[in-house]
Amino acid sequence: MSAAPYVLIAIPIAIFAWAYVAYPLTLWVVSRARSVPRTHPDPAVWPFISITVPAYNEAARIRSTVECLLEIDYPADRRQILIVSDASSDDTDRIIGEYAQRGVELHRVPVRGGKTAAENAAAASLRGEIVVNTDASIRVLPAAVKALVRAFQDPTVGVASGRDVSVDDAAAANRGESGYVGYEMWVRDLETRLGGIIGASGSFYAVRAAVQRTVLREDLARDFASALIARRLGLRAVSVPDAQCIVPVTPSLRAEARRKARTMAQGLETLRYGASLMNPVRHGGFAFKLASHKLARWLVYLSAPLAVIGVAWLALSSRVALGLFAALVLGILLGIAAMRWPAGKRVPLPVAMAGFALASTVGGLRAWMLAARRKRLPMWEPTRRAALPD
Repeated sequence: MSAAPYVLIAIPIAIFAWAYVAYPLTLWVVSRARSVPRTHPDPAVWPFISITVPAYNEAARIRSTVECLLEIDYPADRRQILIVSDASSDDTDRIIGEYAQRGVELHRVPVRGGKTAAENAAAASLRGEIVVNTDASIRVLPAAVKALVRAFQDPTVGVASGRDVSVDDAAAANRGESGYVGYEMWVRDLETRLGGIIGASGSFYAVRAAVQRTVLREDLARDFASALIARRLGLRAVSVPDAQCIVPVTPSLRAEARRKARTMAQGLETLRYGASLMNPVRHGGFAFKLASHKLARWLVYLSAPLAVIGVAWLALSSRVALGLFAALVLGILLGIAAMRWPAGKRVPLPVAMAGFALASTVGGLRAWMLAARRKRLPMWEPTRRAALPD
């Protein structure tokens, strides 16, 4: 028997094992010799901050988002709340106008150009020395902003990323997302103990003004790029466990596949933008993290079809391989069933897990195809997450 099918199977398994098991295990082992990053005390005077929320047709939930931000534990005279409307065509702008007397500002971009383009356009309206970026679909806990801002008392910190707390319906088809988010937050904590993270959480993160005002191409992801910009400025990005925000899961697996394709395609372009930072001679541990945490994970999706081909090849002459191939087909069928599951109906856990794996893989492969075609995705279609309870 040729070794070719075994090689096809081994490639994605090896990449997956490194990205999701060996890499975090390496971080954990090395971090045991490092002390837990200390928590800084409150500053004598809280710095002036800008809290910015990009929004496109968010009339259904922008009111609750603004009310949440107005209730955060931060001196009102030391913060600016700026909603950046990307040429919204619904009642988003009118609703924001209702809060003008309470200090909430609106920056309307007249022609829709996408999230990053809107952030570029709004940069001149930001007055804070620290800029807190958040999203209309999430809820920032009252103490979270101060927790982020405290991190900047360390002059080496240029980016502080919050902790996503994923919430879902126990019967939802996409409940596998919550487990993945928890795993991701754990890895970021380990990276922080070893110097810093290589990308912030798009849901909730803060940056120094110099990082925010860097103009980016419209098809790049600012949350990821911010850590790269900070590195080039001689600063680092960290994860702040106490800076928590509530993030509802994507409402359906098909929506999750679309979200994965969009965010990963932007991530691949952003990685291309920061490719020089993958030079291990010049950037050492940062380059190692960037290659392991980002590139290796994304290569899992690109290489996944090789495993299917390899198993199918072996199944022609091996009963064991035939059984494994049948299991793969069953998993794919369960994933398809999960993606087509009627809304509101309880999804069995094995079906939900198969669905999350399939949606992620389909989205990842789609992202690689977009990257291969150099198809830019500047236009922003916000993920319409489930509503949070009052």
